[in-house]
Amino acid sequence: MGIVSGLLLLPLAPVRGTMWVADHLLQEARRQAHDPRTVHARLAALNRALDEGAIDEAAFEREEERLLALLERRATTQGRHQGVHP
Repeated sequence: MGIVSGLLLLPLAPVRGTMWVADHLLQEARRQAHDPRTVHARLAALNRALDEGAIDEAAFEREEERLLALLERRATTQGRHQGVHP
């Protein structure tokens, strides 16, 4: 980057910094949301909600299916990275 373009783009530095921080926060949130321990905890909470009558069977099944798909996708992805194919 030349001096002129650097000076012209200087006012955008806070925006670029904010975008960098937002991107890293998003990546960390996704990592935590897909962590198997977090998914297992969410499954346990889902089961409690069903037992307590807070949700109906249809809502339980939809969310359970989604959470189990997250776990399966994670296991498949990790298997590929380790050279193991399902």
